[in-house]
Amino acid sequence: MNSMTGYGEAQGEADGVNYAVEVKTVNNRYLKTMIKLPELASFLEEDIDKLLRKNIFRGTINYVLRLKDTSASALFDINEAALQAVLEKLSRAGSSTGINGVIDIGNLLTLPGIIQPALPGKERAVQIRKLVLEISQKALDKLKRMRATEGDYLETDIKKCCTIIEEGLEQVRGRSAIVIKEYADKLKKRVNELLAHAELKIDEGILAREVAIFAERSDISEEVARLDSHLQQFAQCCRGSDQAGRRLDFISQEMLREANTIASKASDTETTRYVVNIKCQIDRIKEQVQNIE
Repeated sequence: MNSMTGYGEAQGEADGVNYAVEVKTVNNRYLKTMIKLPELASFLEEDIDKLLRKNIFRGTINYVLRLKDTSASALFDINEAALQAVLEKLSRAGSSTGINGVIDIGNLLTLPGIIQPALPGKERAVQIRKLVLEISQKALDKLKRMRATEGDYLETDIKKCCTIIEEGLEQVRGRSAIVIKEYADKLKKRVNELLAHAELKIDEGILAREVAIFAERSDISEEVARLDSHLQQFAQCCRGSDQAGRRLDFISQEMLREANTIASKASDTETTRYVVNIKCQIDRIKEQVQNIE
């Protein structure tokens, strides 16, 4: 079982350029990738997206690649045509207005579009691709280990909740038979008290029919059996797959539905108290399942 929350980072260096990768994942019902690359490495977006989808199956992935070029041959180009056009416009503006001044080339280089990152050559692109994908995989491995560790905590907590639910179901089962007997005794006592002054005797057949109607109306055996079955499916799903988040989410919704039905049928305060505790545990499971891949 893996959590959808994690973080991983890795670095590498080649030809005086430091490459740093950060990968963060958060909860999402589906898989969503968000990739931020410098222009020098923009050609890697498709390769990185494939790598992310190969390693992560659910959640929002935030991938960031940062470069720090400490070499003397940093990759950039000066757009000379754009620079020449700016100079000509400034010259014409000075002539038409009669304003003369010194043009600082350094300031002109800060204008948008004058300095542009240069795309690497074919050989350099192959080297960059190899290095970036290698450090990206290292960052992903760290992230997956963190997600697995967090997943262990989630699994432990969820299993505790399931154990409490099972204990609650046993209490509900034991109480359901007692409730019917208590209802029959209470009904018989009340009817006898009402008929005592009239010196009449209760019709046992009518009493039995009333008890049968109550038993049928308050019968929760089917719901209890289904909830128990959902618990078994939940446990199997936890053991059988490391990508079970959606299935566990669906099962927990069905568990809550059965618990609500039991609560609506229960006419006994003790049973209601057990069911409330069961619903609290299911709500906790539903909350934790939202974090599972």
